Amino acid sequence: MIVAENIHKSYGSLEVLKGITLTIGQAEIVSIVGASGAGKTTLLHILGTLDRFDQGRVVIDGQDISYFNDKQLSEFRNRHIGFVFQFHHLLPEFSALENVCIPAFIAGKGRREAEGHGKELLDLLGLTDRMEHKPSELSGGEQQRVAVARALINNPVVVLADEPSGNLDSKSSGELHRLFFNLRDTMGQCFVIVTHNETLAGMADRRLSIRDGLIL
Repeated sequence: MIVAENIHKSYGSLEVLKGITLTIGQAEIVSIVGASGAGKTTLLHILGTLDRFDQGRVVIDGQDISYFNDKQLSEFRNRHIGFVFQFHHLLPEFSALENVCIPAFIAGKGRREAEGHGKELLDLLGLTDRMEHKPSELSGGEQQRVAVARALINNPVVVLADEPSGNLDSKSSGELHRLFFNLRDTMGQCFVIVTHNETLAGMADRRLSIRDGLIL
């Protein structure tokens, strides 16, 4: 599902990634761990087409994105990749359902189709009674589940998560971890999770460690 070959990335004179090569299979859950500054989030952003690399090659779901222009990357990202961040990035003026549907609207889907799928996802995630609530009316765990539903609304082949449980208490964190595995078993997505949470990292099918811009 993901092939990255010899990925290099520098910011000015600082070389962050020094030749990362990895392959991640369909419906595989992979955790990426390492100290702060090791290059974990930079790698995740490159795999998610949010940042460009200086050298190497990235293929996602059979498509080589290495030479995509900005418009092609944006369209590919919207349709093929879902994101879950440490901070939920929910829009405060919109309900849970409206937040979930925004990527579907961007993809050109009609309101009936988008809201129908959004309701299915929120129901699957145990938020049937919270769909019309705004983010300020939801708990941290509920907000993160809304963010997960938003990541899934366009049926992405890959879900990328950056410290998804970083702002959750231990109970909500455990629930989120189990949710990722249930979703993988139910929907078949590939998950790549950057985390400092050793429990979540250890649950993954594979655990990759990055140090000084290289996979150990």
